[in-house]
Amino acid sequence: MKVCVIAEIGSVHDGSVGNALRLIDVVAECGADAVKFQTHIGEAETLPTAPAPSFFSTEPRLAYFKRTSFRVDQWEMLARVSAERGLTFLSSPFSDEAVDLLEEVGVTQYKIPSGEVTNLPLLEKIARLKKPIILSSGMSTWNELDRAVEVIRKEHNHVTILQCTSEYPCAYERVGLNVMLEMRDRYKVPVGLSDHTLTPYASYAAVTLGASVIERHVTFSRRMYGSDARHSLEPGEFAELVRGVRALEVILTSQVEKNDLSRLSGMKEVFEKSVVALVDIPASAIITREMLGIKKPGTGIPAARLYEVIGKRARRTISAATPVTPQDVQGLD
Repeated sequence: MKVCVIAEIGSVHDGSVGNALRLIDVVAECGADAVKFQTHIGEAETLPTAPAPSFFSTEPRLAYFKRTSFRVDQWEMLARVSAERGLTFLSSPFSDEAVDLLEEVGVTQYKIPSGEVTNLPLLEKIARLKKPIILSSGMSTWNELDRAVEVIRKEHNHVTILQCTSEYPCAYERVGLNVMLEMRDRYKVPVGLSDHTLTPYASYAAVTLGASVIERHVTFSRRMYGSDARHSLEPGEFAELVRGVRALEVILTSQVEKNDLSRLSGMKEVFEKSVVALVDIPASAIITREMLGIKKPGTGIPAARLYEVIGKRARRTISAATPVTPQDVQGLD
């Protein structure tokens, strides 16, 4: 089982190509599989009068999109550097024009953000490109998600759906891993989690339940300006998340044989107990319960066979404080 860990940079670069390039390096060093940005073309996706979320209170939203957007050649550089770092380059388009830009850049697959699930014309445009799609489900109802999946499936079936709760940060009670499992059953597709909590625990649980994709926001620091920084993981936290996911991949796919585990590293001999002589037992003596004890190490007759020894005749002298072996006892195999 290979889990794709997506590092969501979004717009946390704040319009700086240098920040974006360094973030690519950081998430590659942390072990991510893919890096994801957001492609905003302000005039193509929003009216100047459109309401803004609370974190845009000090800057008009349209102005923010204009200030933080990149040119085509800059996007091409980010995609190229991502590939050089061994990362799949992703960017969520928020308009038809953004899709056209990303096609010019040469993206190989698309991530649909939660707010675009009901934008069926955009989904149709992307689906016709015949490229893999990762669909985030955060703001959609079941009916809306049904329609989105239907639109995508008209063109191809290669879609992965992410459970996502569009709350920042997301409380544990609102993660909704039950919904992730229901999506897998409902649509018969790979599923994953776009995790907006501030710890790795929900992501670990999702992997344990079969998630094939984990997406997490990443930032240099949660003190940075912008829409995503405050609910993102910092580099050390993201690296720990990836290490945990990689460990779970091994744990969940490694089959062991119980009987083999019982013999590991001589542990039975060290920790289990044997039948031992409490006193000197003469050769030919009938062995009684009072002559025997049960003590470490587990190198002699196992404690479970104590009553097989009682009543048997000693084949030879058995010294006190020594394990009793099958060779010491007549009639004992």
